[in-house]
Amino acid sequence: MKNKEPLILVVIVFFTLLTYYLVEPFAHHQMHKHFESEGFAYKDLPSIPKGDAARGEALVMGAGACTGCHAIKSANVPAPMDAVSSAAAYGVNPPDLSNAGAVFDAKFLGSLIKNPAHALMVEHKFDASKGQMHPMPPFYGAGGDINQEIADMVAYLQSIAVSKDKLTPTIAFETACGRCHADHYVKWTQIGEKPMFKRKQDELAFETNVLNYQDSLTKYLGKLPPDLSIYIRSRGEHYIKTFVENPQNYLKGTAMPRVGVNAEAADKVIEYLEDSGDAKRHERESVGRNVMIFIVIFAIFALLWKKQVWRDLH
Repeated sequence: MKNKEPLILVVIVFFTLLTYYLVEPFAHHQMHKHFESEGFAYKDLPSIPKGDAARGEALVMGAGACTGCHAIKSANVPAPMDAVSSAAAYGVNPPDLSNAGAVFDAKFLGSLIKNPAHALMVEHKFDASKGQMHPMPPFYGAGGDINQEIADMVAYLQSIAVSKDKLTPTIAFETACGRCHADHYVKWTQIGEKPMFKRKQDELAFETNVLNYQDSLTKYLGKLPPDLSIYIRSRGEHYIKTFVENPQNYLKGTAMPRVGVNAEAADKVIEYLEDSGDAKRHERESVGRNVMIFIVIFAIFALLWKKQVWRDLH
């Protein structure tokens, strides 16, 4: 009997690991397509030359007409319309550009300014040859080298954005994802965080605005984008990152645009989803370590006790 105990342990461990693999990694692999990340390099988009932020500011505020749709709070430029009215006009509320230069890849920003439908990978939905124009009009230039002008605009957006070390998960999520996706675990709606209300009628008015915004968003995209509260747990980090990088890989013909975030911002978005969707993960990991330590110590004492009890019988 004594010699069979290690074999029994090996058999138990083997079938436990096999069961876990069939339930978790294998099942997840079978249920979801798998694509490797390209490191948010956006190799299909052209590089842009070095830009001049001062010239870019003049373009963004002038000929580029960016402030006709976008707020730039860091430059004291308010949004021309509230979120609900903007969504009714464009399908979705245009983002505040304050931190666009920190969240989005430079090549993506340049391509977005020049040809939005192409950069976002939604040309199947917005075909200019068929009169299906993207809500964001392309920049046709201000009389000079259009590629240099676009580079100048990107340089300006980068100059006013927070630095990489100050880019928070909240900034990354709200800039890249928060105008289409809600996260009810942290009371985030597509029009902003839901505040505490003293009066019920004020709460109802806010919820009405959310519903009106969602109606516009649904018409624009074909369906309401999902609440992301538990996506980090249901889909996992790799799936979310590669889906954001290129949604067409997973859902050919989807209306969800390529987001265009850089690698650092993608990590921050994942961190935000982990903090909101799995807030107890650090506590759970700590408890898990303590439980494993307890099991090891208990196993040692159990083995010693077993040897003591059976000593005289062997």
